[in-house]
Amino acid sequence: MKVIIIGAGDVGYDLGAMLSEEKHEVVILDRDREALKKCREIDVLTVEGNATSAQDLVRAGVPEADLVVAATNLDEVNMVVSLLSKRLGAPKVIARIRNDEFSHPSAPVKAADMGIDVMIHPEQSVAREIVQLVKRAAATDVVSLADGAMQIVGLRLDKQCPIVGKKLSEVTTPGSGVVFRIVAVYRGGFTLIPTGNDRLQANDHIFVVARTEAIGEVLKLAGRTDRPIRNIMITGGTTVGAMIARLLCADATDWKVKLIEPDYDTAESLASELRDLLVLHGNPTDPNLLVSEGITETDVFIAVTEDEESNIISCLMAKHLRVPKAVAMVSKSDYIPLSQTIGLDAAVNKKLAASNEIHRHVRKGSVLAVAALHGIKAEILEFRAKAGSKIVKAPLARIDIPKGCVVGGIIRNGHAEVPTGESAVMEGDRVIVFCLTGAIEKITPYFG
Repeated sequence: MKVIIIGAGDVGYDLGAMLSEEKHEVVILDRDREALKKCREIDVLTVEGNATSAQDLVRAGVPEADLVVAATNLDEVNMVVSLLSKRLGAPKVIARIRNDEFSHPSAPVKAADMGIDVMIHPEQSVAREIVQLVKRAAATDVVSLADGAMQIVGLRLDKQCPIVGKKLSEVTTPGSGVVFRIVAVYRGGFTLIPTGNDRLQANDHIFVVARTEAIGEVLKLAGRTDRPIRNIMITGGTTVGAMIARLLCADATDWKVKLIEPDYDTAESLASELRDLLVLHGNPTDPNLLVSEGITETDVFIAVTEDEESNIISCLMAKHLRVPKAVAMVSKSDYIPLSQTIGLDAAVNKKLAASNEIHRHVRKGSVLAVAALHGIKAEILEFRAKAGSKIVKAPLARIDIPKGCVVGGIIRNGHAEVPTGESAVMEGDRVIVFCLTGAIEKITPYFG
């Protein structure tokens, strides 16, 4: 597939790296020479030019492209790029748009009128991700699969964890009463797709797939429990902070939510809009303010200001004051795998969330759905098994699944199950596969 990415910022760079690794033909256009120089490290073609110039878009190859992604930092530029790209013959255009106006049902101008086929909202993506983490407070990552029937949760194993030192085959035995599968382990900076003989180690970050109703039991086996959520504190009345507050208040009426915003005018505006929570004006890194506002009774602390350092510092203060879970929004994706090392429970990055969401739409040509987990180089793919394909009928133990891949779930007639080696995939089944990025192209032919 030929993909033209407009914008060599973090989103364009991350997306270009993902697509290049999968052997797509990628061209990145930007006017910033230094940003383009960095992009050349990831084996893509670069074009220096103006995103709103039709001539420069033609030079980049938009008329011959299968997909154009408008991923600059400005909504207006992305809209112009989308319009021009459609006029130049691009069959599909994905645009990064922050403005909610175009997604509103009563909007006088729709995204399609601007030449946009798929609209990506980074702030909305990261807000939903944080709300998922709040709901599953014991987990570092939560991804829903199979229309909510299954979940993948990330867990960090401390030295006291009861499963540390055990082989995976000992942890996931069918006789335990809880059916789940450890599909990936992040250890020492590397992502591993484990086998039954691998032993779990202290400080491993494991990713477990199970039916949604069994996740609570999985957490108990790992020495974790989902304690009841009562009090939530958000620092930062940013677009993300306001979205999180709205989602939390709409989800549960018994949660008490406080939001701290350093800018007085923003705090006043949010207070008039969000009537179901308490909005405070103050410095989110002031320990006296946090203590006076009851941080010691807080169950989940969320830092989503635009200042990355402020988010990290306030979360570290929250952990020092024994808040059970602290989540920070960071601007550098490299910080995500390091977040737990420095004491945070979870870190999210809206630029990475945007590039992952765009990537999911790119891959949907060959798979039903794609999901990604922060900080590890692997993806969760959902396939439909076709008649006569390699994956069909034989037990999984007898199929030579490519190295770096593991089947984590089978959905048949609306029922989801975690497979064993004796499970067999049937024609029409939806199959969830967890695989390293480099193995994606190897596993795809197995499903016809």
